[in-house]
Amino acid sequence: MKKIACILAIVLLFACVQEDHFGLSPYGNIKKFLVSNQAGNAVIDADNLLVTVEIPGGVELTKLVIQEISLSSFATANVAAGDVIDLSDDATITVTAEDGSMHVWTVKSFVASATPQLANGDLNAWYKTSSGYYEPGADAASTIWGTGNPGTQILGKTATTPYDLGEGNKAARLLTYDLGLAGIPLKTPIAAGSLFTGYFDSDKLDPTDPEAAVIFGTPFTGRPEKIRFKYSYVPGAVNKDRNGNVLDYDDNCDIYALLEVRLGGTVQRLGTAWFRSDANQPELMTKEIEVVYGPLDNSYPDYMRGDNVHFVPADSAAYMLPTHISFVASSSYAGAVFAGAVGSELIIDDVEMVYEEE
Repeated sequence: MKKIACILAIVLLFACVQEDHFGLSPYGNIKKFLVSNQAGNAVIDADNLLVTVEIPGGVELTKLVIQEISLSSFATANVAAGDVIDLSDDATITVTAEDGSMHVWTVKSFVASATPQLANGDLNAWYKTSSGYYEPGADAASTIWGTGNPGTQILGKTATTPYDLGEGNKAARLLTYDLGLAGIPLKTPIAAGSLFTGYFDSDKLDPTDPEAAVIFGTPFTGRPEKIRFKYSYVPGAVNKDRNGNVLDYDDNCDIYALLEVRLGGTVQRLGTAWFRSDANQPELMTKEIEVVYGPLDNSYPDYMRGDNVHFVPADSAAYMLPTHISFVASSSYAGAVFAGAVGSELIIDDVEMVYEEE
């Protein structure tokens, strides 16, 4: 147990330093940028000091609010979260590095598509991390996808990996692993494969709570009618709880999408699409799940309605646009509480938003 704690401490220490340097840091980069009503992840070009953001048509560009701005370690900027920015024309942000050097960034906006898709929804792009394992996306700076791998790779396990379908086509393979002796002290016997829109914040790493370090969601402003994807699922042979008790039901995969409105520090759920299944499906098949807008009544399962969820009222849900989407997939639906069947395998590919035909 002491060994695990030491490993985690080392991981957390290195997670705090974003860029290596000697002496005063010369780095003055914008690492993350988010304004109100932004439709997708900002595209950040550090070589040209350029940030490009998508804004839905009809949004007033002169009074956008900066919701998040993340900089190089030890750098400061002439704007902060909560400030108003005018993107009706190009705007500038001055970032001052620790060594006093000034870096003038340009921020541009363009009109977003009314029918957006998730970047790298086909899951063909994967990049190699500095620790040697692979994560979905072209690179760490631009990807909208996260996995639980940063939390489990310190124990030698990567539960989410690229899966080669041949002819240059890749998918994501999510596998529920036995953590063996490493999981005994903290009663964390398994690690379920996970894939989600968002990112893993190593500063919040808690080996007893897999979701503590997960920041779900990515900016998104579409209103899809359905979510379409390809999947296969083979549940493991023996489903157990975190105490090792055999459960009288099979493991399930979980694949769902939540459309949310995040404004002024509050989060309301606008749309819900959910697929949970224990069916043995060894071959890839196409699945579509309906997006239900507004509150969910008692005809829907408890897991879809959630606890203490604030829904957008039905009258507003009929027309409101989301600000974020949380798409989540897991090889064991109760993996967050360390319940599942070792060997449960979920393959997922080609995640697509389906819109009504005009």
